Amino acid sequence: MELYKKLKQDKKFFLIAGPCVIESRKMVLEIAEYLNDITAKRNIQYIFKASYKKANRTSVDSFTGCGMEEGLDILSEVKQKFGIPILTDIHEAADAEPVAKVADILQIPAFLCRQTELLLAAAKTEKIVNIKKGQFLAPQNMEAVANKVLSAGNSKIMLTERGTSFGYNELVVDFRSFAIMQKFGYPVVYDVTHSMQKPSSGNTTGGTPEFTQMMAKAAIATGKVDGLFIETHPNPTEAKSDAGTMLPLEDMPKLLDSCFSLISN
Repeated sequence: MELYKKLKQDKKFFLIAGPCVIESRKMVLEIAEYLNDITAKRNIQYIFKASYKKANRTSVDSFTGCGMEEGLDILSEVKQKFGIPILTDIHEAADAEPVAKVADILQIPAFLCRQTELLLAAAKTEKIVNIKKGQFLAPQNMEAVANKVLSAGNSKIMLTERGTSFGYNELVVDFRSFAIMQKFGYPVVYDVTHSMQKPSSGNTTGGTPEFTQMMAKAAIATGKVDGLFIETHPNPTEAKSDAGTMLPLEDMPKLLDSCFSLISN
């Protein structure tokens, strides 16, 4: 079955997970293998994610990734070796076509979610387009954003909640947004990791990853979330990006089981 149909018809929840950014080929392959194994055992549809480039960093000195050429080569190896779909971000319209040769899902970052040319370029690849809701947008606004992709003849759209700005350096999640966005007819994803951020807290972005499992379970319990987006790393404190929010890789099975129990009961 075609991937988008699987995601729309999944009676449980699907998982988008991986490290924030590609740090090395070895690390990416190890994370992908581990996540592929634990999701297969639980019969959860899994999509690997990692960014080859992080265009939005707090500091000019922050690590931004390995670049498109090397990054796509690594992601292609993950896809071929484990047979799992790939999601990665694009930041400019010119990125869409080359990235679509590897990725099954093109992700539009939250700060770029209203960039019309970027949305249309992603749409024209005929790949699934996952649009993250901007921290500055109401969930109702995402219908107009999705319509830009739809206008290019692509209805394979996903909408992702990643928190809303609450004053300075804080994000909150309005759980009503899941129900509001689901009414548009597209799969709704909850980006647990980035909703735990404390944006631009000093020279780095901080976070509260200790609430990840609680928030993931609460979102699944609404019955309005189709997928979870979680960034994970073998040792988050040593990560080169989003060290303050990523979940330790070893904690992923417990999180999945806690969410899965809500579906099976």
